[in-house]
Amino acid sequence: MRRHELSDTEWSRIEPLLGSRCGPRSKRGDRDFINAVVWRVNTGGQWRDLPERFGHWKTVYKRFHRWAKTGRWEAI
Repeated sequence: MRRHELSDTEWSRIEPLLGSRCGPRSKRGDRDFINAVVWRVNTGGQWRDLPERFGHWKTVYKRFHRWAKTGRWEAI
C-alpha cells in the first residue's frame, strides 16, 4: 500500500457499497479509481498532476464527475 491509498481493510468496507456496474468495465478497476480520488483529495493536487499509475487524468476526472452527478459518492 502506498501513501494516500486505501488499505485492504478500508477497501473491504467500501467495495460492497459500489454495487453492480453498468457499461464497460474499467481497465484499472474501481479500487485504482478510488485511490486516484483519495490521492487528489489528500494532496490537493490538480487532476492533470495525477500520477500515471492511476491512468489518464481526464478519464479519472470524467468518471469522478459522472459519479458525482449520479449521486454515487453520497451512497458510498
